[in-house]
Amino acid sequence: MNDTLFQVAALIIPLIIAIVFHEVAHGWTARALGDNTAANLGRLSLNPIKHVDPFGTIILPGMLKLAGLPVFGWAKPVPVIKGRLRNPRRDMMIVAAAGPSSNLIMALIGAVLLGLFMRVYAGQGEPSLAIGFLAANLVNFILLNVFLALFNLLPIPPFDGGHIVEGLLPPQVARKYAGLHNKALLIMILLLVVVPYLVPSLNIVSWLILPPVQWLSEHYMALAGLIAGR
Repeated sequence: MNDTLFQVAALIIPLIIAIVFHEVAHGWTARALGDNTAANLGRLSLNPIKHVDPFGTIILPGMLKLAGLPVFGWAKPVPVIKGRLRNPRRDMMIVAAAGPSSNLIMALIGAVLLGLFMRVYAGQGEPSLAIGFLAANLVNFILLNVFLALFNLLPIPPFDGGHIVEGLLPPQVARKYAGLHNKALLIMILLLVVVPYLVPSLNIVSWLILPPVQWLSEHYMALAGLIAGR
């Protein structure tokens, strides 16, 4: 298999799984707290087609990976109507936290599976292409889920962390803060593209997100090694 194709495929598959579960976790939690909007629109399905945004889920992450840049992406947001939640301010924070929480749980599952995989195939010589591909998917699954969890906890709109901050602010301040959601795309472009380009030292991903991602990923990989008996 072409090395570039191998790398992109080993990235896209775990990324789609991570993003789909992230979005569905929002919808499941919202339904449990009183808002059936996502369920009524058929967005609680694990069918990737219902959640994948061609550019945000596939094209952009693949381009970033090939360019050696931090990988991030997004799916079609699962709709949540805050006013339908039983306790809108509190429950919206819970709904927002459900996405990153699901990613951390999936990273844990990925670490367990990787550890079992290494235990089974340890000492069996040079791995086949299929085995190497599966191993690469599991490693990327752990790393991507950790990155998505922490990246989405950035305390600014449109990220999940922004919704959490909004729920913690006094009501009058929260309403003004919520207005930033209308400028979500502009905020993302400024923070993730324009500012790092103009002032590399202010790359929010490099200095704020990557250190905790690396620290947490090392612990997940250590767990995998422990399960593998290393």
